[in-house]
Amino acid sequence: MKKAVLSLSVAVLLGVSAMLAGCGAQNAETPEGGKQEGALKIVAAHNQTSPDNPYQVGLLKFKEVAESNSNGNITVEVHAGTLGTSENELVEKLKLGAADVVVVSPGFMTQTGIKEVDLFALPYLFDSYEHWEKVVDGEVGQKMTEIISEKSNNDFKIVGYWSAGVRHYYGKKPIQSMADLKGVKIRTQTSGVVADYWLKTGAIPTSVAWGELYQALQQKTVDASENAYPYFVQQNHHKTENGKYTTETGHDYTTRFLLMNGKKFDSLTDEQKQVLLDAAKASVDAERESLLAQEKEYKEKAVAEGAVINEIDRTPFIELAVPIQDEAAKDMGAEDLLKQIRDLK
Repeated sequence: MKKAVLSLSVAVLLGVSAMLAGCGAQNAETPEGGKQEGALKIVAAHNQTSPDNPYQVGLLKFKEVAESNSNGNITVEVHAGTLGTSENELVEKLKLGAADVVVVSPGFMTQTGIKEVDLFALPYLFDSYEHWEKVVDGEVGQKMTEIISEKSNNDFKIVGYWSAGVRHYYGKKPIQSMADLKGVKIRTQTSGVVADYWLKTGAIPTSVAWGELYQALQQKTVDASENAYPYFVQQNHHKTENGKYTTETGHDYTTRFLLMNGKKFDSLTDEQKQVLLDAAKASVDAERESLLAQEKEYKEKAVAEGAVINEIDRTPFIELAVPIQDEAAKDMGAEDLLKQIRDLK
């Protein structure tokens, strides 16, 4: 009987000890204030599948700096198109917590209901790369960061502005004038200001996932697309019959948001936050540097592999864009931001 009582007492003591140990471990992971400490895993994703893409260069730099500056306490898992080749999908994964850092374009965030994000997607908003940098790295970029954080209820936090280069038209025939776009099925966004612009040129915006675009051009499901040299040349779009001709429309000095889940960011310690912000800054520098180098490299590669490139008078295209910019900015309530952007030219 005494042995049974003793055994029960030992069991109870062991159980209580285990519970206390568990509580201690839990408190170590989530101390007062809800801040996460210790090991942290970050899932970072973009929609490009090429290992040489500037997106991959940028996120690998993010990984390198985050892991190095945290002495390995932060690990970063980089996904190149493996969490989805649709930016809509990546935005949703970020919101749900299936990803912690993603790269997306402004136009693909319109589904979030934040109208202002479309401002940076307006055709012919920027007239040079230097103009674009003045905007995103200055007061306008900071204001956009605040707008997105506030209107998304902190689901989305911009931690860096990337570029995806200068976008041009490429298709089954060159453009000599705007009339050549009439009836052309062009792969582009099918809603928002980008779609409105292409509709007004006479083209027909058509939705095709990036990972399926080579096949769509090859099988002539679409007549054309638009993107920057590093992106469409790496995917061999210029080698298809419907991607052979590039006309340098230069309609978009593109902006890409490097986004974190704001709630996840706020749950981190100050030290972890600083490590990730430093990693984000390093990724911005690496991605932009890679992009600028690849713009020239992949244009030369396209020509060497049979692509036909021509220039065009952009004036009619720019004139078409101005009233679209005005109307869109009014609808967004972003007229002051538009004026600031124009004043920086």
